[in-house]
Formats: sequence, C-alpha cells, structure tokens
Amino acid sequence: MKKEAKKLKKGDKIKLAGRTFTVNETELSEIGKQGTKKCRIIAESESGEKIVIIRPEDYPIEVI
Repeated sequence: MKKEAKKLKKGDKIKLAGRTFTVNETELSEIGKQGTKKCRIIAESESGEKIVIIRPEDYPIEVI
C-alpha cells in the first residue's frame, strides 16, 4: 500500500530501498520555488540507523 508523504504519521513503518524504517517525525514546509510543499521525514531503521528523506508532499511512499 502506498501513502502520500504528507499523510505519514509517527510510528508508520515505511519501506525504502528494500529496507524497513519507522517514521519518527514529519515536517511540512511552505511552498518553495518549485511550486510544491516539501515533506521532511525523519525515520529510523531496526538497527538504529537514522535517515532524513525530503520529498514533495504528494510523493507516494510504500507503507507496510
């Protein structure tokens, strides 16, 4: 199942590059010069690795 980046919530499990991450925080920015809002997602893998993903608000992300 896919969900738009802006609809992700804390605790959601997402799949990126074949790995599973848990969303810790999401933040939505104002409209930039590209004309769309950006969503900043901070997620953590099961091994403790933290990543930051920045995507347009309507970008489809696979949710487990």
